[in-house]
Amino acid sequence: MKYTQLGRTGLKVSRIVLGTMNFGPQTDEADSHTIMDAALDAGINLVDTANVYGWGENKGRTEEIIGNWFAKGGDRRDKVVLATKVFGNMDTGGGRPWPNHDRLSALNIRRAVDASLKRLKTDYIDLYQFHHIDRRTPVDEIWQAMDVLVQQGKVLYVGSSNFPGWKIAQMNEAAGRRGSYGLVSEQCLYNLAERRAEMEVIPAAREYGLGVVPWSPLSGGLLGGVIRKEREGGATRSGAGRSAQALANTEVRGQIQAYEELLGEHGLDPGETALAWLLTRPGVTGPIVGPRTADQLASALRAVELELSDTVLAALDEIFPGPGPAPEAFAW
Repeated sequence: MKYTQLGRTGLKVSRIVLGTMNFGPQTDEADSHTIMDAALDAGINLVDTANVYGWGENKGRTEEIIGNWFAKGGDRRDKVVLATKVFGNMDTGGGRPWPNHDRLSALNIRRAVDASLKRLKTDYIDLYQFHHIDRRTPVDEIWQAMDVLVQQGKVLYVGSSNFPGWKIAQMNEAAGRRGSYGLVSEQCLYNLAERRAEMEVIPAAREYGLGVVPWSPLSGGLLGGVIRKEREGGATRSGAGRSAQALANTEVRGQIQAYEELLGEHGLDPGETALAWLLTRPGVTGPIVGPRTADQLASALRAVELELSDTVLAALDEIFPGPGPAPEAFAW
């Protein structure tokens, strides 16, 4: 495994991040523990989750699965850089949240972190991330709450997820005025097929020293050889949801077809190539992979050692052109 610093921090993290969103809804606890053990054996040390994972009536279940894994001992907790998130409504009944039971008020942050610590069976969180921006809560209130958690030793670093560039700037400018360390990472949607983050999110993250942690690196399966699997009659994740809608678009399908043909010419695996491409991007710490099986984890690990030639990288840019920098991308 290869490692890098998380943004401007001294924290070393693996170039592949283990995402756990499937643990519980798609993968049972025993298989989840097997995957986590395999990831740790392979050198993956950054594990990402969120308090709402498990979804619906099972919100919090994923954190519980991770906590039970930590409880097995073997220095599991000490070897892991643990990242979780706060923002969402934790009511499992699907109704409207009771006042102050979601978002980023100081009260909810305090309540949410204690609940996560209990589920995770740990006394601290390495990276506590805001899952979404809160348009209602003053920035200084948010930082005051986080500063208290850092002082208490419950949280070591603070990160964001799904933040626009201007919010990254606002949060870190406010942190600087308070003498706080500020955001150290941004978890955003970023892959070959979705490159809008290159306009402002990634430049802002790099300017303020945040590590970029892309989620959905395979674009919901679109970049994992979906057309080839269709021809072979295999099941794919593109059979439902946003991926199916995207593939129904003739322009998108043409891009994916060209992508798979290019990689076929060079003997490259689509999913591994999509991950390897992200590892070449400036500012990227490492993509989040969410394996449902041990085989999927093994494929992701191979991407770390895959070196893409300049020819392949140039061809990928032709198939999936980026938006260009802001403001030129939209100003002229």
